[in-house]
Amino acid sequence: MQLLIMRHGEAGWHSLDQERMLTETGRHQVAECAAQIAASPWRPVQIWSSPYIRARQTAAIVSEILNCPVEEKIFITPEDDPGLCLDALLENQHSPLMLVSHMPLVGSLATLLVDGHRRGIPFMTAQAVVLDMPVVGPGCADLKTQFLP
Repeated sequence: MQLLIMRHGEAGWHSLDQERMLTETGRHQVAECAAQIAASPWRPVQIWSSPYIRARQTAAIVSEILNCPVEEKIFITPEDDPGLCLDALLENQHSPLMLVSHMPLVGSLATLLVDGHRRGIPFMTAQAVVLDMPVVGPGCADLKTQFLP
């Protein structure tokens, strides 16, 4: 399975966490990163998005550029357990799959899949990484590349 993990674009701070919206800079960051992914061999066939507005906006921009469907998942919000996401990945039939979420989840999930622990790595806004997993499980993924705005 190939998994792209992407953090949402830059968002404003003028509302509740779940309602924060992308800034103009954030929209440009996401479009730039999505264009890089479109030109790569790692184009997702489906996007899973956090239900938070900034992640949904990010997923919508990526979906438009890559022409792939978006499905909201309630278990990929900032403080969710990466183990819940891992359980869902075990049942997933889509590859490559993109997950659009938030820190600290994106960092924790990436390190869980690559190194088998949950310490977490930092992600810039609109950054995406590509993981290749012959078997879906902790410590089973290889980091193939990353996309930066």
